This record gives sequence, C-alpha cells and structure tokens, in this order.
Amino acid sequence: MNQASDAPGTTGTAPPSRPGAPPVTVPPPVTAPAPRTGPDDTPPRTEAPRTGPPGTAPRTGPDDTPLRTEAPGTAPAPRPTDPDPDDAERGEGGGFLARAALLTGVLTAAGALLGLLRDQTLAHLFGADRDTDAFLVAWTVPEFASTLLIEDGMALVLVPAFSVALARRTRGTSGPDPVRALVRASLPRLGLALSGIALLLVVMAPALVGALAPGLPDPELAVDCTRLTATCLLSFGLAGYCGAALRAHRSFLAPATIYVAYNVGIITTMLVLGGRWGVRSAAAGVAIGGLLMVLAQLPALWVRVRGSARPAPATGPRRPEDDGTGAGDRAVRLAGGALIASVLLFGVCRQSQVLIERFLGSSLPAGAISHLNYAQKVAQMPMVLSLMLCTVTFPVVARALAEGHTEKARRRVERDLTLAAAVVLLGAAAIVACAPQLVQVLFQRGAFTAADTAATAGVMRVYALGLLGHTLVGALVRTYFSAGRPTWYPLAAMSAGIAATAVLGALAVGPFGVRGIAAANATGITLAAVLLLCGTGPRSVPVHRRRVAAELTKTLVAAGCATGAALLCARWADAALPGVRGAAAAVAAAVLVVAVVFPLTLWPLRADALPRRPARASGPPDVTSPRSWTDRAREGGRRTARPPRTPRPVTRKRTDAR
Repeated sequence: MNQASDAPGTTGTAPPSRPGAPPVTVPPPVTAPAPRTGPDDTPPRTEAPRTGPPGTAPRTGPDDTPLRTEAPGTAPAPRPTDPDPDDAERGEGGGFLARAALLTGVLTAAGALLGLLRDQTLAHLFGADRDTDAFLVAWTVPEFASTLLIEDGMALVLVPAFSVALARRTRGTSGPDPVRALVRASLPRLGLALSGIALLLVVMAPALVGALAPGLPDPELAVDCTRLTATCLLSFGLAGYCGAALRAHRSFLAPATIYVAYNVGIITTMLVLGGRWGVRSAAAGVAIGGLLMVLAQLPALWVRVRGSARPAPATGPRRPEDDGTGAGDRAVRLAGGALIASVLLFGVCRQSQVLIERFLGSSLPAGAISHLNYAQKVAQMPMVLSLMLCTVTFPVVARALAEGHTEKARRRVERDLTLAAAVVLLGAAAIVACAPQLVQVLFQRGAFTAADTAATAGVMRVYALGLLGHTLVGALVRTYFSAGRPTWYPLAAMSAGIAATAVLGALAVGPFGVRGIAAANATGITLAAVLLLCGTGPRSVPVHRRRVAAELTKTLVAAGCATGAALLCARWADAALPGVRGAAAAVAAAVLVVAVVFPLTLWPLRADALPRRPARASGPPDVTSPRSWTDRAREGGRRTARPPRTPRPVTRKRTDAR
C-alpha cells in the first residue's frame, strides 16, 4: 500500500478512497520563501521611501515620475550625471592612464635614445669644431619651433580648446559637430600663417645668424643651414596641431612616435649625404624629419575627425554655448587672441635661454657651443622622461576643468608634480655621479677627443643642478593654461628667470667659461620654477603649495644621498678597469646604486613618490560589511569602535513527525 510522505516539500500518493479507484496524487505543501540575508546571515538593509509631511503629495520629476529618495541617516546616492571624481586616475577600462603613460614612456625613451644616437653620429662625423658650431646656431630654429609648436605653445592652446569641443559633443548640440567646426576654423589659418613665417625666415637668415652669433667664424655655413631648417616651422606646427588634437581625444600612440620618426630622418640623411654635403646634411635631415612627424600622425587624426559620429542628442542641463549657433565659436576663441599671445610669449621667453647661451658662447674658443649642446642634450633626458607623465595627464586635467571638476584636477596635478620631480632627480643623481664616464662611453670616438669629454662632463654636471627647475616649469605652466584662459603670470615669472640667466651669465662667462653659462641657466630656471609654484591659486589649478614643497624636499634629500653613494661607487669601478670598460662599469654601478639608494631613502620619509595601493571604490562605506570598520579605522589612522552588529533573527527548526 502506498503512503504519502510527511516531509515538507515532497509529493506522495494517498490511498484510494474505495477499492479499484486510482490513487490520488497529493500536491506538495506551499511554503513561504526563506528571507534574504547578507553574507553573515543578517537581514539586508532596505531603504524606506522618505515622504513629506502628512497631507503633502509625493515629489515627482518633470515627467511625473517619483523621485528617488533615501532613508533618513543614509548618504544620498550619486546622480548618474555626476562622474566619479577618480575616474581619470583609474582610467576608462581599469588602467587607461597607466597604459597610456607606459606606451608614451616607451616611445619617448626610444625617441630620446635615437636623439642621443643622432648626437653621437654628429659628433662622430663632424666632431666639435667650427662647422658644428655653425650648424648648432641654425639648430636654434628647430629648438624654438619644437618648444613653441609641439611641446608648450600648441599643446597649451589646443588641448583645452579640443577638450571644450569634446565636452560640448558629449553634452549634445543641435548644430554641427564642434570638433569638426574647430578644425575647419583653425587649421587652414594656422597653415597659412606658418608658411608665411617660414618664408620670411628663409629671406632673413643672414640677419638672424648675425644677431644670434656675431662672433661665429663661418657665418655663411650657418646661413645655409638656417635656410634648410626654416622649413621645420610649417612641419612642426602641423605636427603639434595633430598631436594636441589626438591627445585631447585620449589617443597617445601616434603623438608619441613623432620624435622617433624625426630622429630617424636626421640620422639617415647624415649617413647618406654626410660625405657630400658635410654638416649641411644634418640641416637637410631636420627638414625631412619634420615631414615624417606630420605623416606619422595624419592618418590617426583623419580617422578621429572624419570618422567621428554625429553629436549626441542634447541631454542634461543646457548651457549658453550649446544653443547650436556658431558651433565651435567658444573653442575658437580659446585658441585665439590673448591666450595665444600669452602662451607664445611664454614659450619664446623660456626658449630664449638657448639664445643667451649661444650669444655668450660665441665669444669663447671654438667648440664651446658644441660642448654646451652635447651636455644639454644628455642632461635633459631625465627631464624629457619626467614630463612624459604630465603630457599624458594634461588632457585629463583640461577635460576635468572643462566639466567643472576642480578637485579632481588639483589631485592629479599634485600627484604629477611629485612623480615628475622624483623621476628627474633620480636621473640627475646618476648624471652627476658618472658624468665623465657617461660622456666617454657616448661620444669619445672619432673626432671627439678626451679634452672634449672633460669639458662636456663639467658642463653636464652643472646643467643637472637645474633639471628640477626645468621639470617644474614644464609641469606647472600646464596648470595655468589648462582651463583655456589667458594669464600673464607665467610670462612674468619666466621673464624674471631669463633676466637672472642673462645677468649671471654675463658675469660668469669670463672667469668660468661654459660652466658659468650652465650655472646661470640652472639658477634662472630654478627661480622661474619657484615663482610659478608660489603663484598657483585662483589664476591656475589651486594646488597645496606647502604639501608640494614638503614632498619636493623629501625627493631632494633622497637624491643627495643617492648621488654621494653613486659617486663613490663610480670612481671605484672606473679605477678597477682600464679604458672604456672601466667607464662602462662606472656608469652601470652608478645607475644601480642610485636605483637602490633613492627609494630606500624615500621609504622612511614616507614620500608620496613611492608607489601606493590602488584607490578603493568611491561611495559611502558599507557598514554591513564585516571588514568595513577595520578598513575605515586603518585609513583614518586612529582606532574606531566596532559598529554594533545587527542581531540575527531567531528561527526555530521545523520538525515534522512522519
């Protein structure tokens, strides 16, 4: 005989009511679902809808939908339109800025190494004599052009302009695409203006050479080289425009390859035409390398501009500039007028340090300008690598300011200043410790003699003292122009530094020669950096000056300790092995010691330059989590009482007898 099961949740059969009848199926009993509980068997926290006073209607939105409210005592949930303040640091996709910085750093290092190979090729083929002095006077043109049109001027003007255009595209406009409107309004005018300036420079080359280096032994050679390098004004301007537009679009691959293409063009031209044209082949290589810089970025920019979708439909609050009339007008105004004047004048003032060096060095014996150039190129490699991070994050800061997130921009700028200072001081410590051995390994071959090595190494050590100032100027000036507003304070600060460089250089060139010129350079740029740091506030991103100064002091202390230890090890390694092997061993020992001593010194100082743990997810802490109270106590640096645990509901086990 079949018997129904008494266990709950099971089915069974009941005995037939009369003989011969089929058995009756008994359905399972209906049981209520178990209440949901948290990971520690505590009931989940629910939010009770908040209502107004009795008799009032519930609050609704513009489309008669009830607004979301929170229970009393709970933090309000973030609005969907408010971006996460730390989204730029974590990056879109988990580590965007980290990947972009790594990619840019690798390609920047490759370009710097190729630039070093370019200087090695120039020294090997032509040495350090009157011909190289003539070329280096003409080299002033691409040096100025790279600063004004690629590194500082074009980027400081166009990255905020494109950031505003992209922000308008994100909000949605009823008119044409703001990015395309900006390109149509600015690119043709820029190309026409740069073509006219390049043609004028070709005509005025003799007067320019006479003004830059009046005591040059062979001015005709310098004039020929200047006319060849004048073509870089147009190519560098177009390359800087493409790079600024791509970085504003968060595209960093193509802009990071420009110096690789540039140096490949110069090296190839010198190797192919050096025997026939002499040092003029290097000037021709500048023209060819500039063209390659444009070609390396043009396809990526074409895809970004022509392949961009139509503007999104207007969502969120409307702004006056989003009315659809004159699309791109505000972005064009950012790239015009007083902003362009203030940026270009600052770039000219900063780069005039090179003019002062050329002018003072032309009165010294032959080869002095070459020694300054070789020392400066090697010493500035740590500065180039340190500013790589600021180049990557500058579009992030500009976009944050365009969207009104000043606090996010401030945190990003302070972090960049600390990291850039640590990187440049790490390199400066290694350069000061092994400067003679480094120059011997890099340049002492062919026409470059041991006397040239000693002179270049002495200048290099003095230059290294101003590397922190150069890095801070390059990083801080971005905070003044990242909002796209004209400001004249950077020009005033840089003018004070240039005045100090000129006065001190004129006084020191007689008794100290090229080392006196380098010392004046380091002093002037350091003064400009201090003034720019002190001037941050309402006119720029409002960083905490005392906090930044304290972190810079920690890195300076660590750099001093690392330099002393590396200097002793480099001298010991150089004396242990003869010739180039001893010099190479000294360089390797100095780099290794600096890499070990520098972070070990920063560790007890608790410097922010050391790597830190990834940021935790933003939002109010979950008090129901069993680990949240310890995490908050650890982050706050003080002991915090454990929050009371919600009592578990008392349940009784159900027992059913068969």
